[in-house]
Amino acid sequence: MCLGIANAQTRVYLFPGQGSDARLFSKIKLDSSFVLIPILYSEPAKGATLASYAQTLKNQIDTNGAYCFIGVSMGGMICSELSDYLNPSKVIIISSAKSTTELPFRYRFQKVIPLYKLVPKGLVKEGAQMLQPLVEPDRNANKEVFKSMLASKSSTYYKRTVSMIIEWDRVEKNAKIIQIHGTNDHTIPIRNVQANYTLEGGSHMMTLTRGEELNTLLLEILTAK
Repeated sequence: MCLGIANAQTRVYLFPGQGSDARLFSKIKLDSSFVLIPILYSEPAKGATLASYAQTLKNQIDTNGAYCFIGVSMGGMICSELSDYLNPSKVIIISSAKSTTELPFRYRFQKVIPLYKLVPKGLVKEGAQMLQPLVEPDRNANKEVFKSMLASKSSTYYKRTVSMIIEWDRVEKNAKIIQIHGTNDHTIPIRNVQANYTLEGGSHMMTLTRGEELNTLLLEILTAK
């Protein structure tokens, strides 16, 4: 998978969020010492957990030589799981959570009282499409991209990934994870998060909506000794 990548380049694997894909990272531009490789998500198996789903993504990762992870939202949670048994030189999560303690109460509540199981999978997808612009209104600056990314996922995918997130059982926080969070994130509010870096006014969608600002910070983190 790494044909054409120079030996001196560090592979940076990009893990998108639940309702997004490689387009989420279209504003991320690093220097020539890094090569960006988006991770592709397939439909999770029935009963999959975040930990077991992370295992299915391992075959997309070349662990020879230097490599790093950048994960957004659900992608950051997947990075947390992968970091238990892989050894990336840097793990950066954006608009995400290191463990269940950083998720908002509505997720933790449904782990105890799983109301989400009563919602038909078609409504889960429709709900995501309706709620995203209301919860994170700044995404409207890139409305068509976000709409297209949401629409590209199946209803089964949404139903199963919602279950994976709500049933996530990670308690320990991996100390190597570097966390960037926006102060205006309504999906995972910053009050729940112990971030290493904050972006003032940044929303849950800031990887795309404010990607140019993140570039400088990401490069600083990735090149730090």
